[in-house]
Amino acid sequence: MADIVRRSRLQNFPLQPRSGKLLAALMAASALMLATPGAALAANNSGTSKTASTKTGGSKAAKAGSRASAKETKSGKAGTGKTQLQAKSSKRTAVADNQSATRPARKTARTAAPLQEANGAEARLIGVYELFGRGKTREALAKARDLVRDHPNFQLAQLVYGDLLAAQVPPSNAMPDSAGIARLRGNPAMVELHEESRRRLQALRERPPAGTVPSQFLTLSTRSRFAIAVDASRSRLYLLENSDKGLKLVADYYISVGKAGTDKSIEGDARTPLGVYYITSSLDPRSLKDFYGAGALPINYPNPYDLRRGKTGSGIWLHGTPPQQFARAPLASDGCVVMANPDLKQLLRKVQIGATPVVTARSLQWIAAPQAEKETKKFADSITAWKDARASGNEAQLKKFYLPDFQRASRKPVDANSVLRDELTYAQGKRVQIKDTSYLHWRDTEDTMIATFGEVFEGEKNGRTRRQYWLRQAGEWKLFHEEILG
Repeated sequence: MADIVRRSRLQNFPLQPRSGKLLAALMAASALMLATPGAALAANNSGTSKTASTKTGGSKAAKAGSRASAKETKSGKAGTGKTQLQAKSSKRTAVADNQSATRPARKTARTAAPLQEANGAEARLIGVYELFGRGKTREALAKARDLVRDHPNFQLAQLVYGDLLAAQVPPSNAMPDSAGIARLRGNPAMVELHEESRRRLQALRERPPAGTVPSQFLTLSTRSRFAIAVDASRSRLYLLENSDKGLKLVADYYISVGKAGTDKSIEGDARTPLGVYYITSSLDPRSLKDFYGAGALPINYPNPYDLRRGKTGSGIWLHGTPPQQFARAPLASDGCVVMANPDLKQLLRKVQIGATPVVTARSLQWIAAPQAEKETKKFADSITAWKDARASGNEAQLKKFYLPDFQRASRKPVDANSVLRDELTYAQGKRVQIKDTSYLHWRDTEDTMIATFGEVFEGEKNGRTRRQYWLRQAGEWKLFHEEILG
């Protein structure tokens, strides 16, 4: 274990039994969170995605575990009652962490979507927390030992395992080390691991409501088989599968974002951009440094909306971690979205270049299908009106749909007047069918829509595929950018 610790970010930690008690308070709080009704988690030892049903009210075992955990926190006992978590500061930490994490979650547990356990290592770690909270210390220790054996670079799991080992030391043999504990409290790596643990648990416990999707995904063509949404506040990436029945959450993963947080605006600001993007390529890991792990998926930042607002920067990727790290701290990248390599490998098998949308949000809002359909109808009316104005040959009417600074992407940007002439020539007097529509809604200081669709004129087999960027001004949708994809 010494070699593992030396290779990890925790190499400066005095991971001795007497100093392990600090994290034990965090574990007790975490276990209490998971033992409350509606939050039971099942360990996934296979490393593949599974679904565990969330039950309102909880089972008798869950209730018993919750009472046991609460009693342990109050009395300072863990496991069989023979080992004490004596430090008063640890008790206060456990109570505070438990109160802040559990109060809002009970409200959402009743309507939460089933748990999507995307990563076996994470699910196994959560299982360790839960066992500890139920007083099954020996079982928790055994599972933690197996976890660090299988994933020796999982720093958080290593720390939990070390703390469980420390919990086995009788109080009489645990020499007080106030200075060591104080150093641990202030150590940046400990703070980062504490926050990583908190965010993993928060995201796994506060599930999106069943039958909902991120508010940006109003409608998605079945040509896009998957969609990705990142919630920076929860350090979580959600993977949604698309079919003729709509989008469905199928997996989610812990991720890291920029050191300075989100809302990237300039090159080098160490922030992750917020907006709607698309995967533009998949980089072979053999062509990359080990730092990027199992591969990289660049996105099209800055997109036309970013450029309109003067944002700069480049090289924003979804990528993996270096071999010596299983995961990074919640705020750790230069602006990229970083995932554990096993998670990224799952994602690499599903994304489609140019067709998989990626939403990066400070905090995702999840909406039900009727609300998405309502918003879709409002915007679809504008697309229909634009199409009809084109077919009528009325240049003045068509011009109303374009902002003065509109541009069409090409080797040389094309202005609005040239596009108007092209459109009138292209579409006048023809009946056109619009199909395979995707409407992605982004709202911050302004209201925007990214519309992707195909169009085929009557009597023809092939047509254009367009991606248009619309901006709502004074209640009306206006075009400011367009790309002809094919």
